[in-house]
Amino acid sequence: QVQLVESGGGSVQAGGSLRLSCAAYGYSVSTYFMGWFRQAPGKEREGVASIDSDGIIRYADSVKGRFTISKDDAKNTLYLQMNSLKPEDTAMYYCGASPRLRVQYPLQVWEYNYWGQGTQVTVSS
Repeated sequence: QVQLVESGGGSVQAGGSLRLSCAAYGYSVSTYFMGWFRQAPGKEREGVASIDSDGIIRYADSVKGRFTISKDDAKNTLYLQMNSLKPEDTAMYYCGASPRLRVQYPLQVWEYNYWGQGTQVTVSS
């Protein structure tokens, strides 16, 4: 049974940093397509970053140069390092997984089959 558990969220001031983690159970992150998404109140869930089994990475334009996605196959964990945080980054952050090696739209919600429960990130100005 596939399970994803996020952690690392919190409250920071603008310009600060946080590192989110997503521990995976029931499958290997080395073989799945993985991504980070976020959802602010009243808004739809949006893709932030993705990484495939070959390590190919995509970022949303809004986070390029500030966020870094990575994974540790030995720990079976996905990470999102977030630097230079802005108030508009405030949201619930989710990790997602797809058993496919490739997806056509890596930052779209419908490409993912499994989701974690989310971790809240709040950035104050």
